[in-house]
Amino acid sequence: MKIAVLTSGGVDSSVALSLLKEQGHEVKAFYLKIWLEDELQYLGSCPWEEDLKYVEEICENLKVPLEIVPMQKEYFDRIISYTIEEVKAGLTPNPDVLCNNHIKFGVFLEKKNEFNFDKVASGHYAQVFERNGRFLLKKSPDLVKDQTYFLCNLSQEQLSKIVFPIGHLSKEEVRNFAKIFNLPNQNRKDSQGLCFLGKIKFKEFIKHHLGEKKGDIVEFETGRIVGEHPGFWYYTLGQRHGLDLGGGPFYVVKKDIEKNIIYISSSYHSEDKKRNNFFVHKLNWFEGYMPKKRQLQIKVRHGEKIYNCGIMAPGRDALPPFVETSAGKQCVSTGAIHVKLDENDQGIASGQFAVFYDGEECLGGGVIK
Repeated sequence: MKIAVLTSGGVDSSVALSLLKEQGHEVKAFYLKIWLEDELQYLGSCPWEEDLKYVEEICENLKVPLEIVPMQKEYFDRIISYTIEEVKAGLTPNPDVLCNNHIKFGVFLEKKNEFNFDKVASGHYAQVFERNGRFLLKKSPDLVKDQTYFLCNLSQEQLSKIVFPIGHLSKEEVRNFAKIFNLPNQNRKDSQGLCFLGKIKFKEFIKHHLGEKKGDIVEFETGRIVGEHPGFWYYTLGQRHGLDLGGGPFYVVKKDIEKNIIYISSSYHSEDKKRNNFFVHKLNWFEGYMPKKRQLQIKVRHGEKIYNCGIMAPGRDALPPFVETSAGKQCVSTGAIHVKLDENDQGIASGQFAVFYDGEECLGGGVIK
């Protein structure tokens, strides 16, 4: 096949490119230019120069053509603007999910005819498979590196065009392949930054766009003012670090965005503070309908444990029919479902994604409200 490989300069996408080349596919590497020069001047250095250097060297060694695709405007319009608006509304966004949905496998896939490819590949740790005419998603065997959480919002059209060459491998196996292929970045550390921020700290990004607005830090149980903060948008529910208060530990338990007040508590994890019920809306199910099994597993934050959950009755605002969006026959529910966890999770925050699993299969997900 003709496969467009999204390369980042990291070891995962480099091994994906090398494997596809070795398998005899006609591959071409693409580097998506998403960094914004005006912001980088203000925020500091972004590692794109080092990334691109690795990409160019690997493509030259493999005799693979490389094309740099400018996407700064699309990133700002679809990802950065979304992140800023969500934070301003007091929510906790996940730009990485939207990045996959709207940029890597969104805008880029829309250029399929322009770039002349059959499939698009990346270095994600996930597996696409087909069942009864539907394209579905399965976890990587490396549960630490598994990235199905970030792919929960993909449509059928997108999944049908995607290849994950390393999705069946562990990180250790990927590193071994990097040594076999003698890749120059075989020992390079994994990037921990957000999709469009690289190594820029999220707090600095928010400060650049929203600035500071001082407000009170109030103890939830007593109503006593115990400190001052630079703006509610710097904090998320369950947050412990960054409060700069003595006598803790303290956790953020509530935000008043109209009065710019952060409420904190030192007994956040106590048994009387149940945090095992919430609603999920803007649902995307890969099967095309809500799962018949009501006892599933759920991940509410990437990197945290997966809980067992029960999907309760739909919320009062739920609308039974699912609708197919213009973004590729995506089965999205316009209503909401009620979820109950089998134990408390102290970091449930509106705006984050909740992703549902049945064993190794990722069923889809939605936004916590």
